[in-house]
Amino acid sequence: MAIRDRGKKKWQPASFIPLGFEMTAAMFKDQERISKPLLDEYEKEEFDRNIAYAMEYNLPVKIKVWNEGFTETITGRIHYVDPISFQLRIEVAPGEFERIAFEDVLGVIIEE
Repeated sequence: MAIRDRGKKKWQPASFIPLGFEMTAAMFKDQERISKPLLDEYEKEEFDRNIAYAMEYNLPVKIKVWNEGFTETITGRIHYVDPISFQLRIEVAPGEFERIAFEDVLGVIIEE
């Protein structure tokens, strides 16, 4: 008796499974998004003082940044504050800089 198998056709519907896993992971990641927190003037003044102090004495800082619904922490030394484009330039590694907009800063902690 010969085996009558459909061969590759029976596995054809399973070809979408990796795509389904990717879509599910993206859906769960989107559910973790948060709206941008509102900061009052006192918090902004404290950030300004911490940034000025860290820049004056070349101290490392941890800056909490809001980025498209997620928060991330950037550690480095403040190299330059650009008042025209409203950005901070932070040296995260020797010779490697990262720019952060003032409006995206959620917290500044000085590390000593």
